[in-house]
Amino acid sequence: QSQLVESGGGLVQPGGTLRLSCAASGFTLDHYAVAWFRQAPGKEREGVSCVDDTGKTNYANSVKGRFTISRDNAENTVYLQMNSLKPDDTAVYYCAADWANFCYEETLATTDGYDYWGQGIQVTVSS
Repeated sequence: QSQLVESGGGLVQPGGTLRLSCAASGFTLDHYAVAWFRQAPGKEREGVSCVDDTGKTNYANSVKGRFTISRDNAENTVYLQMNSLKPDDTAVYYCAADWANFCYEETLATTDGYDYWGQGIQVTVSS
């Protein structure tokens, strides 16, 4: 019943833009920290960005200045705006929610401790 669903992925050329959405159903995201992770073929899942219920955000160094995380509690949705996309951004992107937690720099260092995970959505950056 409670789940996260990602949308907005697809294929885009280098330098292009995508906006991913992470919509919650069956629960409200208001008091959750939400993080985006990604997993490229042959690689482990890595943290991309997070936002908590205080509005604090963090980003992986590889996406700083290009990606922006935001949340719209009225829509029960978290977004990841991805600009200036690079081929290295190609991956399956997952959102995850962690109740009553905070978005610290170290939040992105592990995939442990999340209460809900989306099923992932493909982002492909290729010319």
